[in-house]
Amino acid sequence: MNGKITSVINQKGGVGKTTTVINLAAGLSFQNKKILVIDLDPQGNATTGLGLSNTDNSDQTIYSVLNGTKKISEVIKNTKFENLDLITSNVDLSGLEVETAGDNRRAFILKEQIMVYLNDSRASYDHILIDCPPSLSLLTIMALVASNSLVVPLQTEFFALEGLTQLIKTIDRIKNNLNPDLFIRGILLTMYDKRNKLSNEVEREARDYFKEKVYQTVVPRNVRLSEAPSHGVPVLIYDKTCSGSKSYFSFTDEFINQEKSFESAA
Repeated sequence: MNGKITSVINQKGGVGKTTTVINLAAGLSFQNKKILVIDLDPQGNATTGLGLSNTDNSDQTIYSVLNGTKKISEVIKNTKFENLDLITSNVDLSGLEVETAGDNRRAFILKEQIMVYLNDSRASYDHILIDCPPSLSLLTIMALVASNSLVVPLQTEFFALEGLTQLIKTIDRIKNNLNPDLFIRGILLTMYDKRNKLSNEVEREARDYFKEKVYQTVVPRNVRLSEAPSHGVPVLIYDKTCSGSKSYFSFTDEFINQEKSFESAA
């Protein structure tokens, strides 16, 4: 399972995290990869974006796993998409930080639960993708501790790179103290507007600074991308020929090719 648990993370909201999780999951599932998405955001946008409800008062959510009342195997739900399963989230999750305040091992809860699940079950997911909340909160720390690798969506706008330096400091702290194997798999430029000089400048700065860590694929601003979640389907299904879909198909290919290069390096 090495390198197979990937968090999509950026503490800024509205940068395309959930869109990236949903469409990477869909793109990988089209290529016959078995995918589990864990929605770790109390807003539950990955949940609704994959066609499930984030308002039912069920106890079959990631919150029940993190508060110790359920095992992961008891909360996995099928989506209507082949090869793609989901652990849903809802607003209950926002209380977790306060509820676990006395637990000095709380940063490890998610990792331990995933490990128990992978070791116990015949679960054969090719990838587990975690959609993180837009903050550097306990939930994000839990995801960083549980993950092998990170994908960072970066909106091509002013201040984007400032926010990134703060995130990288947090990632380095987690690496040094809690999860030495964690690495940034890549940075995905999102909401790109090629007519806008600023988009071009941010892209250039990101590539100068992060070099080959920045994916070749750039995700454009695209109306269909923002419409798809309200229909509860990935844009790759909603409109597979639009520019947003083309970019996520291309990103999926890059992601899979990285996999091959990791394996040959190992």
